[in-house]
Amino acid sequence: MPVDSQTQILLDQLKAFNFSLTGDKTPQEARDWERTLLQAFSHDPEPVAHVENRTIPGPEGELPVRIYRPAGNDPFPILLYFHGGGWVIGDLDSEDEICRSLTNKVGCVVVSVDYRLAPEHKFPAAPEDCYAALQWVATHPAEIQGDPTRIAVAGTSAGGNLAAVVAQMTRDRQGPPLTLQVLYVPATNGYMNTPSIEENASGYLLTKADMLWFNHHYINSSDDKDNPLLSPILAEDLTGLAPAVIFTAEYDPLRDEGELYGQKLQAAGVPTTISRRAGAIHGFLVPAQLEPVLELSAAALTKAFASS
Repeated sequence: MPVDSQTQILLDQLKAFNFSLTGDKTPQEARDWERTLLQAFSHDPEPVAHVENRTIPGPEGELPVRIYRPAGNDPFPILLYFHGGGWVIGDLDSEDEICRSLTNKVGCVVVSVDYRLAPEHKFPAAPEDCYAALQWVATHPAEIQGDPTRIAVAGTSAGGNLAAVVAQMTRDRQGPPLTLQVLYVPATNGYMNTPSIEENASGYLLTKADMLWFNHHYINSSDDKDNPLLSPILAEDLTGLAPAVIFTAEYDPLRDEGELYGQKLQAAGVPTTISRRAGAIHGFLVPAQLEPVLELSAAALTKAFASS
């Protein structure tokens, strides 16, 4: 089907803005541009019972997080959330809307992690920060009114990559067990060699050129592409991982690698649901696409938390 009507309006607006995620920008210029765009399309945030910015210990110093708590009686299930931005841009404000929505829909504590960004902190700084955040929430649940026996991870794009990677890290390091991993349009393969990379190379917000730019700043050398902490789809063993829910978008360069990762999880015996959103672009940036994704993922999280 064609790009849905709301998404087409957005793409037309971005074209009028002369928008490019990366282009010839420096990393800092891309971060500033992303914040400008966020402000231009911002609206009143959805209220949640409590929001707190704080820091927790990270591998190389203090790690900023934002903690969202719902109304109701604790302890609450915990959702650890990782923002997107190609490991180079993005911060705690980038996906504040998603975190607020999931807090209310699921009735869980959401801990959003402001992991270190490249190129100042190249691979594997980001996954190590995210794993450190998982260890912290599991060992300090009283500080966030959380239940350490019910922890899930989620993220969008590069954040989806990090959620998938953290699920592998905690299995391999005998870390805190996870209830569910929710991967929104995840990057799973540093080699970028699937058909959708070429089919959707330009014209749908995230481009192939953007992905090459992100990888250039994030990766130390081509050898990193073989590392499952960068390319979780290349892990030799996917058994024993947390159940997964994966959302992909029809007009997304990352569509195929997200779906292929889901299929590999299924083949390894990991309960996995794959949902391709027709007419959508990377990130589900309009209400007609984002709201159904949030409803479906909230239902999956609620069910997983209830049964754990």
